[in-house]
Amino acid sequence: MGVLHFEGLLIGIVTFLVIGLFHPIVVKAEYYWGTKCWWLFLVMGIVGTLLSLWVDSLFISAICGVFAFSSLWSIKEVFEQEERVKKGWFPRNPARRYPWDE
Repeated sequence: MGVLHFEGLLIGIVTFLVIGLFHPIVVKAEYYWGTKCWWLFLVMGIVGTLLSLWVDSLFISAICGVFAFSSLWSIKEVFEQEERVKKGWFPRNPARRYPWDE
């Protein structure tokens, strides 16, 4: 039996954690800022993409790529989160006005 390589397993674990972390981030971002925060996820996605291209370590580059695409996916999710709030599945922020209130 040869040498065991744990990098793939670690990338899987970090991917799972990053995706799990982004769910509450999207919920809180929509709660406090609404969909107008989508550009923050875009900037984080671009930064993560650039870092994944420039970092020498394959492991760190992969983690940056996972972060980048999780950020970019969150753009879609923040708009879907607004729909979930509209349906009553998540709480509304009483300090905010929503587009459907007008």
